[in-house]
Amino acid sequence: MHKDISAPSRSNMTLDFVDGDLTVGKHATIRGAGSPSTVKVSGTIYCEGHNVFECSLSAESLETEGDVVIQGDLEVHDEVEANDGRLEVRGKMAARRVDVDEVLYVDKDLAAEEADVGGRLEVGGSVKAENIDVGGSFRAKGAVETETVDVGGSLSIDSRVEIVNLDVGGSARVNGGKIARIDVGGSFESSAPLEFEDIDVGGVVRLTGKNKGGKVDVGGSFKVEGDLEFEDIDVGGKVEITGSAEGSSIDVGGRVEVEGFLKLSRSLDVGGTVRVGQEVTAEDIDVGGVLKARKATVQRHVEVGGVISTSEGVAASFVEIGRGGEAQGPIMAEEIVIGKDARVQSIYGKRILLRSDAEAENVYGERITIESHCHISGDLQYTDELRMGEHISLLKAPQKVDRLPF
Repeated sequence: MHKDISAPSRSNMTLDFVDGDLTVGKHATIRGAGSPSTVKVSGTIYCEGHNVFECSLSAESLETEGDVVIQGDLEVHDEVEANDGRLEVRGKMAARRVDVDEVLYVDKDLAAEEADVGGRLEVGGSVKAENIDVGGSFRAKGAVETETVDVGGSLSIDSRVEIVNLDVGGSARVNGGKIARIDVGGSFESSAPLEFEDIDVGGVVRLTGKNKGGKVDVGGSFKVEGDLEFEDIDVGGKVEITGSAEGSSIDVGGRVEVEGFLKLSRSLDVGGTVRVGQEVTAEDIDVGGVLKARKATVQRHVEVGGVISTSEGVAASFVEIGRGGEAQGPIMAEEIVIGKDARVQSIYGKRILLRSDAEAENVYGERITIESHCHISGDLQYTDELRMGEHISLLKAPQKVDRLPF
């Protein structure tokens, strides 16, 4: 036969096993018998508030009002429900479901199927759960493994994570691991290598180490202190990568800086500046401002509105330098268009067009068209056809040759 027990308000009671429910009055303290000190309750524990358990505790379920402190471990087979206060567990905590209105603090590990905290969740150890929902902030020092994490404010995890869906309204910081889908309103940071499928962040993203993922969509800036493998990058501001990067496409409104190699299977589309320390390879490149790299190798076309600067040159099917633009380093392509008032060095192509007032050092092509008022300060060699407009300035006479020097 079950025997319920009640601890009066402001009392001190020592218990061992309760075969039923336990009701604890306000400001009451419960101690456990034995060593280590433990209290086991077969039913539900009801706490009226401001209670301290100087023991480890196990029960079928736990319901609290106000602040409750458990100085040992807490094991609940069903549900923990804490209303209007703080639940503090100085040891480990395990439950099927956790529902806390304000603050849940666990000094060691937390294990639950679902954890729902209205205010703040802090865990000193690891977290293993299916779903975590926190209205304010979530911080864990140990590893976190869960299906979904939904945090209204900020998230900070000091160890490795394994999360399927991460949704944070403000800022999120992790220490590497695996996150399939990342959706953060403000900023996201990983201080160790991260694997991901999708990153969607409104503000700033910072990654560290050797990272591997899928799509990146960032409203502000995206920085990687290391290497990155990816599918597509779409960033409103700037992209900075201190190592090398390999992926499908990059679309950036501002600028892109990569210290190592940049390898793309599709396109590079940048509104401002691109600076690559080593070689950049892509199917198409479209840059509004400056493209600077040791070398650029492009399958189809290159269009640059401002300056192309390469020490080893540009190789593509089609290259166009915009009006008033500049090319520093050789250009090699089947078709080359140099815009009005643009300046280039040596260009090599099958079909070459210099628009009016353009300047070039050396021009080598099969079929060359030079519009009026252009200036050629070096060689002008062609194999098939040369068309020139009026008032062309040539340092040397044009040469029709059998073979071009490339």
